Amino acid sequence: MSLIIQAAIGILWILGLYKMFEHAGRKGWEALIPGYSLWVWLKIIEKPWWWLILLLFPGVNLIMLMVMSYNLAYGFNKRSGYDTYMSFFLPFIYLPMLGSQKELKFVGYDDQKKKAGMVVEWRDAIIFAVVAASIIRTYIFEAYTIPTPSMEKSLLVGDYLFVSKMAYGPKTPQTPLAIPFVHHTIPFFNVKSYTEWVSLPMLRLPGFGNVERNDVVVFNFPAGDTVILEHQNRSYAEIVREIALEYKMRDAQSGKKVRPDGYYDAVGRDHVWDNMNVVIRPVDKRENYVKRCIAVPGDVITIEDGILKIDDENAFVPPEMQYNYYVSTNGSLSHKKMKEEYGISRSELRKVGQENAYVIPLTSAIKDQMKGFKTVTDLKPNFQEGGRPDTTHHNFPNSKYFRWTRDNFGPLLVPEKGMTVELSITELPKYERVIRAYEGNELKVVDDKIFINGEEATSYTFKMNYYFMMGDNRHNSLDSRFWGFVPEDHVVGKASFIWFSADPELGYTEGKIRWNRIFSWIE
Repeated sequence: MSLIIQAAIGILWILGLYKMFEHAGRKGWEALIPGYSLWVWLKIIEKPWWWLILLLFPGVNLIMLMVMSYNLAYGFNKRSGYDTYMSFFLPFIYLPMLGSQKELKFVGYDDQKKKAGMVVEWRDAIIFAVVAASIIRTYIFEAYTIPTPSMEKSLLVGDYLFVSKMAYGPKTPQTPLAIPFVHHTIPFFNVKSYTEWVSLPMLRLPGFGNVERNDVVVFNFPAGDTVILEHQNRSYAEIVREIALEYKMRDAQSGKKVRPDGYYDAVGRDHVWDNMNVVIRPVDKRENYVKRCIAVPGDVITIEDGILKIDDENAFVPPEMQYNYYVSTNGSLSHKKMKEEYGISRSELRKVGQENAYVIPLTSAIKDQMKGFKTVTDLKPNFQEGGRPDTTHHNFPNSKYFRWTRDNFGPLLVPEKGMTVELSITELPKYERVIRAYEGNELKVVDDKIFINGEEATSYTFKMNYYFMMGDNRHNSLDSRFWGFVPEDHVVGKASFIWFSADPELGYTEGKIRWNRIFSWIE
């Protein structure tokens, strides 16, 4: 349907230009020649040739075509509010309508030049600024902020980053018809900022290199394709599993026959769609996450008691990496001292019940210092053992066949383009979402047999590269340990530079601005 709509828009637009060119004294057939038609169009509206360069950038070129359509209508003395709106936002409808008028007369732009005062100059300046900024943020670099503590203490809440799109090669927009500088929702109005009338295939332009181990990467949240608006900070699949378990427990407690898990999964999905607001988002409009890439295609990842291993070798440990520690005391810890000396926020200093004990995320260096506190009587890591039953299958691959935890995980092979893996009922959960969602295959399981695109399959060859991402705040990060791999077409860029940092818990007179972090590189 999307291709049909795009084809219809293109045909109507060209048809409109054909008639408009004739009314402007040019040949109608000139509108039919790709590239040349744009040059003729610019000649008619008296715009410089270098606008052709701006038309080379996907996404930006649609803005330019809308601007050119407006200017074309202006040259025919169509300057009312209605004409301005239609020529800019719906040119594929407006231009054919305008071109069909037999008495349409081209008046040119001489009067515009005479009357070109401050308003016109500001209009042109704003349009150029929007176009230039769109090119920069789409193809060169973009500014982001850190909203959660998942990367602390490497990146802090309130850090403002520049993310390089050139590091791995910029992606062309997949939904180019969107309001500039807004991600997926218009602020205050809570409506989509984009339309999928025009949907383009993902194309990654050449960059400086590939994603490497230990890079800090910004990417589109893979599990964010289906979003429950009431719970946007949680994955759709996790909520469905929880609701499915509730229905299963109700049947068990009421003495009803307990049915297969597939039945309750379907009931959970129906409950979500019937009672909650659910939206489907394209890849480039999914939430942006920032994590550290700890495994690249072909790596085998294992976590044993919190120790990360890649291909059976101990992996790189970020200097500011944190684990949660259970801290027993014979008194209380000062919020002020913990904040001022160790950067531990009030929300991170979590007291355990009525005991003189806390659960606190600590770096290795801060942990060693706290051991010397007179008030600290015991300090031990808060690791989760492997093999524990988990009725909601919280950890990837979210299956009853695996009892992995955040601290005891794997081994898991990260898919590589062209690599073939053997498939079985027990191994399928590791790669089910890759096969079905990311690579677009029809996947079914019938009588313990796996069918891909209608044919029985005992193996699968991957079409893309994938990555495994984790937050440096190991026990406070929603990452690949919970929702799986990051496909290469979800990678946005490399977090390179902190240009500003402000502590959201402090006022300006209390040291809100973190001067020591401004203009620092990200390691």
